[in-house]
Amino acid sequence: MDYESGEVLAQGNADARIDPASLVKIMSSYVIGEALQSGALSASDRVTIEHDAWAAGNPHLQGSSLMFLKPGDRVSVQDLNTGVVVQSGNDACIALATYIAGSEHAFVDLMNEQAGKLGLTNSQFKTVHGLAAEGQYSSARDMAILSRALIAELPAEYALYKQKAFAFNNVQQYNRNRLLWSTSLDVDGLKTGNSSAGGYSLVTSAQRDGRRLIAVVMGAKSDRLRFQESEKLLKWGFRAFETVTPIQADEVFMSKRVWFGQTRTVKLNAGAQATISVPYGHSAEVQASAIVDTAELHAPLQAGQVVGVVNFQVGSKHVASKPLVVMESVEEGGWLSRAWDYLLLKVYQWLGVCLLCAG
Repeated sequence: MDYESGEVLAQGNADARIDPASLVKIMSSYVIGEALQSGALSASDRVTIEHDAWAAGNPHLQGSSLMFLKPGDRVSVQDLNTGVVVQSGNDACIALATYIAGSEHAFVDLMNEQAGKLGLTNSQFKTVHGLAAEGQYSSARDMAILSRALIAELPAEYALYKQKAFAFNNVQQYNRNRLLWSTSLDVDGLKTGNSSAGGYSLVTSAQRDGRRLIAVVMGAKSDRLRFQESEKLLKWGFRAFETVTPIQADEVFMSKRVWFGQTRTVKLNAGAQATISVPYGHSAEVQASAIVDTAELHAPLQAGQVVGVVNFQVGSKHVASKPLVVMESVEEGGWLSRAWDYLLLKVYQWLGVCLLCAG
């Protein structure tokens, strides 16, 4: 996935539902990051570790990735959050989830609520950490969408993902994402996952020359293969595509007649997210055309309102579509101007004049 445009450059079984294992922690991290960003949670808060977050007292945690918390420890939110992201600590997930939402179950509800808001149609979370649970699943596409949202919306949270190691209670553990040490890619996230049901998985993000790509590999048959295939995807994406913005956010793409408004025309463009991905070396060949949804544009119109679609082509090949949006609001005109427009509109309709072109 191209981070800027959100376009998928390559996919295979992208919507297959797979056990995500520790990739679940990306959603846990998203919820935690939102709480920190909103001020509902403070990094300096201290959490008292309870029995459920202690591996020796919770058989479900034994043998899994841990921060090695002990009951009665008072640990800062900052340390626990780092333990979730860098050490993949299942105990840290439980401790934070309970502190934030009152229980693991309540925190899982928050995770699924966010999944709905983000449009993750092939994801259902049952745990805060990703350990085996019946009915828990996600997909490669959903993990890419989630990772893109985390990077875009929660930069302070995402900054943790590039940390290569973290020491807690004199025990240093290294980030399991080995691509952070790559000398051929500038990787700064995200997360590994592994389970008997879901195989080996990896979500990775890297930057090159101002571009960012997100790669998701799920269900690989070995640890080596998930890193190898992720690296291939990223290098291919950087080599084969480039990211361009043919229509800038403040650029007028077209003006159209508006009826019953305080002004006679409205300015339209492709909105603030008009970045697209095109085959490398073809950015100068991009052409844009627009289709308006209705034969007439009537006031009032709100800034950002979608009134059609902008299609982008390279030669004869369609490469992307973006919404055609109103740049500036147009309020309804006075009764006299509306009456005049009504009469004029009837005349144009009688004559069969192109209403969107009529001035």
